[in-house]
Amino acid sequence: MIGAMILAAGRGERMRPLSDSTPKPLLRVGDRPLIAWQLVALARAGIREVAINVSHLADRMIAEIGDGGAYGVRVRWSREAEPLETAGGIATATPLLPEGPAIIVSGDIWTTFDYAALLPIADAMRADAAAARVHLVMVRNPDYHPRGDFMLVPGPRGQRVQTGDGPNVTYGNIGIYDTALFRELPRGVRLKLLPLLLEWIGAGRVSGELFEGPWDNVGTPGDLARLDAALRSRPQGDPQ
Repeated sequence: MIGAMILAAGRGERMRPLSDSTPKPLLRVGDRPLIAWQLVALARAGIREVAINVSHLADRMIAEIGDGGAYGVRVRWSREAEPLETAGGIATATPLLPEGPAIIVSGDIWTTFDYAALLPIADAMRADAAAARVHLVMVRNPDYHPRGDFMLVPGPRGQRVQTGDGPNVTYGNIGIYDTALFRELPRGVRLKLLPLLLEWIGAGRVSGELFEGPWDNVGTPGDLARLDAALRSRPQGDPQ
């Protein structure tokens, strides 16, 4: 069984003033909150166990999403007194996740990426100790991040993620992580993910893929309004 975690503890500073009274992942686009698009997509892929970390306006988030049953999943909540950054949030929530690989995704992106495509990669992680321990879904560099993050290069087991001068692509805030990487880290402590990613990339433990479909990192009120208008103008019956 593979579990998933949605990262939803941040304050959403660039989304203010909207995020002052509403947790950013609860802001609506189309017909549902941002985080609900993720929950529905995970359920569609057959993933039923989902952990969500919360901090800013945590009670509002928990009241809105509840146990996840309305979305076809079972949600377990990881409360943070103050946001613990990405790695700190994952490490703190690991007791809520099954052993082995887990899909980890930000609660404030919107995408049509099919999470079912990650299940064979998770199976390979479980079956083969030589397989990558992290798999990142990358996207084309958005206008606000033209230099990108990492390179994708061919390897003996598919594409590998490496650092360098490029051409780079951008981490799409979707990945599979072997939770064993986080279980020895301290809980309840602020920890950034990037230093760990760089360590794992340097050790050759990170694979990746490029997703060319719709993807949006919803950062500002303007981003939210544009995405909402685009989703509401789609013909009925479109996927997701």
